[in-house]
Amino acid sequence: MSLVANTAPHLPYLRRFARALTGGQKSGDAYVVSVLEALVEDPDSFNSDNDPRVELFKAFCRYWNSVDINLKEDTVDPSGDPSVRRLEAITPLPRQAFLLMSVEDFSAGETAEILGKSEEEVSRLVDQAGREIAEQVATDVLIIEDEPLIAMDIETLVKTLGHSVTGVARTHSEAIKAVEDHRPGLVLADIQLADGSSGLDAVNEMLQSFSVPVVFITAYPERLLTGERPEPAFLITKPFQPDTVKAVISQALFFERRAG
Repeated sequence: MSLVANTAPHLPYLRRFARALTGGQKSGDAYVVSVLEALVEDPDSFNSDNDPRVELFKAFCRYWNSVDINLKEDTVDPSGDPSVRRLEAITPLPRQAFLLMSVEDFSAGETAEILGKSEEEVSRLVDQAGREIAEQVATDVLIIEDEPLIAMDIETLVKTLGHSVTGVARTHSEAIKAVEDHRPGLVLADIQLADGSSGLDAVNEMLQSFSVPVVFITAYPERLLTGERPEPAFLITKPFQPDTVKAVISQALFFERRAG
């Protein structure tokens, strides 16, 4: 396949990535054009035997990271959009890893290949991004989980990101009571609870009175992924990996999406 045929389907997503990195449409698109021009001049730098999406983003990051100014921390404009300010405040390489995995949905292995890092290094970069986001959006977290050991694990993960845990609820009624006592800035919820009640019902009841980002952590994802709407934006399947939980928490807070 030609270079154009290989890259064309992925260009809208590369533009999205570039705009997120640069903070603007004009500058992001200019970088994409420069990368495409470089590929036209040196087509052998694009491995057509590899996944073209990975190769395209690899070419972009290689070009981006060759420009010294892109590896320096930004001066954040406090008057700008809050989500953009949070993104600009993440140091450059962690920002790239975060966007590649949480926005562009690359795997850890693909992200490592794109950035020329090991998977272990990518994991550290994403962790760093999570910590830097948490420093700006640290919040109070309600955990709805009936398994004590799992609740303890989640609580530890939440605290390592710089957040506070305001309560751990084991039942629907405990969850509602916890919210009445203190409204959280984030909810981490299981579905099936200790007394047979539903964490999903508890969350839906909460969302009738206030808006809060919700991450579902469950062994029963099929109960949420029914093909009907609305579905949760953030869903983690048990057994979970700690890095996954930390990345999704940061993603939920960063984009300020609302489960419904």
